[in-house]
Amino acid sequence: MPQLNPHPWFYIMFLTWLTFSLIIQPKLLSFFVTNPIHNKSPMNTKNQHWIWPWT
Repeated sequence: MPQLNPHPWFYIMFLTWLTFSLIIQPKLLSFFVTNPIHNKSPMNTKNQHWIWPWT
């Protein structure tokens, strides 16, 4: 069974991973800020209890 031979598939997987992590990922990450800074103070919301109709 040729699909059990890991030699060619490991090489393909390694090249794909290397291409993604070194070439594609930095280009994609440059388009948007991954963690924007917010200067707003957090809003305190008042929690309301749910009234269950069957109780």
